[in-house]
Amino acid sequence: MPEFSIVQKIAIWVLPVLCAIILHEVAHGWVAEKLGDPTARMLGRLTLNPIKHIDPVGTILMPAVLLLLTRGSFMFGYAKPVPIGVRNFKNMRRDMAIVGAAGPAANLCMAFTWCLAVRAGPLLQGVTPNLALPVMLIGVAGIYINVMLMILNLIPIPPLDGGRVLSGLLPKRWALTYDRLEPWGFLIVGLLLITRVLAPIIVFPLSIIIYYLAHLAGLSFDGFQMLLSVLT
Repeated sequence: MPEFSIVQKIAIWVLPVLCAIILHEVAHGWVAEKLGDPTARMLGRLTLNPIKHIDPVGTILMPAVLLLLTRGSFMFGYAKPVPIGVRNFKNMRRDMAIVGAAGPAANLCMAFTWCLAVRAGPLLQGVTPNLALPVMLIGVAGIYINVMLMILNLIPIPPLDGGRVLSGLLPKRWALTYDRLEPWGFLIVGLLLITRVLAPIIVFPLSIIIYYLAHLAGLSFDGFQMLLSVLT
């Protein structure tokens, strides 16, 4: 297996990371529009144009730093949040929960789609062999980052998507109390990550989902891990 420079590794990660983060946010806005809120479209956020979504810290700096510091074992990032006008919803709590679930659902769909890139790699071997491995690696990166983002966003702590979903499912009185955690949510998540409390919660579902997606992509779990190690 060839050695890649850090520049080459970042180049391979760029497209999967941008797609994972941007389409996650677009999914929130698209579902919100279907539920009666046109805010995202009115502000020009229902677009795949990365300029409209990129946050310099969350979309570029954070993923790059995490790639360097954790050697790809942990990846996270975010785009500018898509604005949601909750007052346009007919059922505010229910519809906000559905909008919250849309982002992780989009990441899962993208993970399935990147399986096709991994399968395309061997097919390119006989046509353009120089592209075969890079395409497979981009697919592996796409599967990994999307599953990672899906799991992290489903952690039931507001303002993460899992917090939005749980808030919509709780009795209203409980939800009002629970939502007061939102200003402290990212600090709580950060502390849980630093102290490794979340590690087993993340690693177990990540491994299970990757196991099945790897087979769908035509790889063994060990084969997937080997290709991922090339990018770390």
